[in-house]
Amino acid sequence: MNKTVEILRKHTMKIVLVLIVIFFSVMTKGQMFAASSFQALIAQNAYVFVLAAGMLMCMLTGGNIDLSVGSFVCFIGAIGGIMMVRNNMSVPAAILLMIGAGVIYGIVEGFLIAYINIPPWIATLAGYLAFRGWGTALIGGSSIAPLPEGFSKLFNGSVPDFFGGSGLNITCIVVGVIVCVVFVLLQLKGRSDKLKKGYETEKMVSVIVRCILICAVILLFAYKLAQAGGIPNNLIWVAVILLIYNFITSKTTIGRYFYTIGGNVEATRLSGIDTKKIFFLAYLNMSVLTVISAWMTMARLSAGTSTAGTNYEMDAISACVVGGVSAYGGSGTVFGMVVGAALIGVINLGMSLMGIDANWQRVVKGVVLLAAVVFEIMNNKEKTKD
Repeated sequence: MNKTVEILRKHTMKIVLVLIVIFFSVMTKGQMFAASSFQALIAQNAYVFVLAAGMLMCMLTGGNIDLSVGSFVCFIGAIGGIMMVRNNMSVPAAILLMIGAGVIYGIVEGFLIAYINIPPWIATLAGYLAFRGWGTALIGGSSIAPLPEGFSKLFNGSVPDFFGGSGLNITCIVVGVIVCVVFVLLQLKGRSDKLKKGYETEKMVSVIVRCILICAVILLFAYKLAQAGGIPNNLIWVAVILLIYNFITSKTTIGRYFYTIGGNVEATRLSGIDTKKIFFLAYLNMSVLTVISAWMTMARLSAGTSTAGTNYEMDAISACVVGGVSAYGGSGTVFGMVVGAALIGVINLGMSLMGIDANWQRVVKGVVLLAAVVFEIMNNKEKTKD
């Protein structure tokens, strides 16, 4: 009985995600499983996964957040639009200048938080106010469009079908199968390595079940995206970023530092780790990822607009918290964050398909966020009792 309860605790958000998908599928009469819905889920929510990867690193350091990311997306869109549309700057040069702006802001923000000891919520609140106003002023309160086609294709286009499929993108199917094969091999190798080292490992049945379920999801996405025109470029960006951050958090020394700081910053400092450097890197990293999410937003809208990035910070924070990242720091995984971001994205898409008013969508997301925090607190209490 205790083992069953433990499994339910560990996989609660995954179960909730499945139930919500089923709910919206019924309520939308199957529209949730249309090929266009799968494409929209990625196109409209790619920024959430990118920003949440950065927010994860900030939250690991002690539940810290960055409130300025949405406004900074607006600002980057404004300067990018001015450079590429009004000044006819080349796309590569504009991209370099935008990433440069992100690095400069990240250095300033990280320095204020790490070395001047300004509380993160105050430092980033200043950015939240300043960049929204600055970006809107640069744009002139409207929008700058259209952006160069090359830029839009780079961050919002699709991978061409190299096999020349008619009506179904064969390349997408092939990539899906390859991803499944690689995933299964990595799972088997991981289990084999643990057994060789004498570590405790899960039963082979559990590994097989997980591989079947994950591969089924991957192949479903591959098939639906193949019907919708192929692999979106922004999905490739998201996949690469998530793989990098999963490696950093699980396989590197600096990744472990983020967790130890969240657990006890003073003990971490006394152990000889430069905690200020970790805080600095967390917010520098957040700014760079914000620029990438701004590119995705600009490409999707094919414009720089004053409303771009609205509530992005809330979506990123929600994705992390719902995905099991501790609001107090020290725990959380990239995979958990992905589940949380997917849950937020499914809720957004499902309610949009149902025609639910945007204000009520915010109410629902607020309730989901609160429920996730309550669940974390109650779960921690139960673990303490055990």
